[in-house]
Amino acid sequence: MAQVKVEDDLVEYGYRRILITITAVLCALLEIVDTTIVNVALTNMRGSLGATLNDVAWVITAYAIANVIVIPMTSWLSQQFGRRNYFVTSIIIFTVASFLCGNANNIWELIAFRFIQGLGGGALLVTAQTIITESYPVAKRGMAQAIYGMGVIVGPTLGPPLGGYLVDHFSWPYIFYINIPLGIIATILALSFVRSPKYGEKLKTKQVDWLGIFLLTVFIGSLQYVLEHGQQDDWFNNKIITLLSVISVFGLILFIWRELTYKHPIVNLSVLKDGNLRIGVLMCFILGFGLYGSTLIIPIYTQSILGWTATDAGLLLIPGSITTAIMMPIIGKLIQKGVPQGYMVGLGFLIFFFFALIMHNSMTPNTGVEHLYWGLILRGIGLGLLFVPITTLSLSTLKGKDIGEGAAFTGMMRQLGGSFGIAIITTFITRFSQEHRVNLVSHLDGSRLEVQQRVLMLQKGFMSKGFTANESLKKAYQVIDYSVMRQSTVLSYMDIFLYLGVMFLFCIPIIFFIKKGKNKINPADAMH
Repeated sequence: MAQVKVEDDLVEYGYRRILITITAVLCALLEIVDTTIVNVALTNMRGSLGATLNDVAWVITAYAIANVIVIPMTSWLSQQFGRRNYFVTSIIIFTVASFLCGNANNIWELIAFRFIQGLGGGALLVTAQTIITESYPVAKRGMAQAIYGMGVIVGPTLGPPLGGYLVDHFSWPYIFYINIPLGIIATILALSFVRSPKYGEKLKTKQVDWLGIFLLTVFIGSLQYVLEHGQQDDWFNNKIITLLSVISVFGLILFIWRELTYKHPIVNLSVLKDGNLRIGVLMCFILGFGLYGSTLIIPIYTQSILGWTATDAGLLLIPGSITTAIMMPIIGKLIQKGVPQGYMVGLGFLIFFFFALIMHNSMTPNTGVEHLYWGLILRGIGLGLLFVPITTLSLSTLKGKDIGEGAAFTGMMRQLGGSFGIAIITTFITRFSQEHRVNLVSHLDGSRLEVQQRVLMLQKGFMSKGFTANESLKKAYQVIDYSVMRQSTVLSYMDIFLYLGVMFLFCIPIIFFIKKGKNKINPADAMH
């Protein structure tokens, strides 16, 4: 009863509820857009800060590591400091760090400030979700969730075109400066309207699980570094990658031991005794793998193979995101009417399989928008059928405070799934490209008539532009080499989509292990 009372105390009405909704969605968008907006500015950052490609990759890695460390601790930190205080502090940290990122004088300053920005940002998503959930009465939470869900899904798609526009028309620091006015507005709104639930007594400093915090940081930080830098550093042939992999494994084992034996753990692992949460956490990992993995390949393919601009590549993803946003309220209503989440998840995985198949069949070095459009719309429908139902059924057999702690696990596993997906996909793209290149080159036999005719035709073309016979022959071979490279890369992308599709198909039987929840969870409680 106390839990219901606390939730009722936090329900808002009229203009207060509207402003809290705006605050929560604004903060979620700030965090999500910043994960993708940087990608299109990396080249400009390298030039102005004199950094190497490896150094500049840390701008993304530092933010991701900080995010994944903070997410599992969010529930505990909210209880320690009061949700409103923690939320407002996170917005201020994020905003100040954004200003410092824009003013960084060298690459290592920028990386340090991005890490601090990630510590503030990691809290925004989970806490904003909880605030919007508890501000609405149970009957209206489905629609609240739909509004929030639209922000969450459209956010990653807004990053690349917005970043591309700011870099093209201004300069890279403006991708950080744009956060400052929005952060100030969000801080004022949060201070004015957000309220904290009344938690129990705060832990004394000596009871704080400092060792747990340290082990979590070591485990997640090492793992994230290995995933982000494994491919470019040649995986276990690199001593640092090998060392950090060992540290990550031992860090995980010690962290689990600490959390199971300490009286006041930073992360409550006992909630994983719930069967549906375990299945949900596995499916969140798979969803992150497929969601972030496919989001990674499409912009790279359209820019490096088809020659599109960053803005055009970003705009391609928007119709699919709008489709997901339209699906959100429909899915919310279906869950409230009692349609089993397992059916929706099974259908979502099947649709993702067809999306992967369409992408596999559409990819060529000359593909147009019309060939990719319907596949991405299908991806949007599949995402709608997976995102809310997976997180809802993860929590369907949990009660009270366990719901918030279970939600932190689903959020963390979705992030980790994305990191694993990106690391594995980039590795396989490199490996598959090399294999396909060898196979294609073996068919380019210089004694074959078709090959000789193609070389001769290209040579004549260059000679007609004023190059000598030898220069023209050299350039003809370069053109053929480039076309082989493009073709082998496209074939590797096709392979990746085929394997992703098969993976989603094999996930469908997991839904038969779902137990029916006795207590009815609203979709709003699910998407922390």
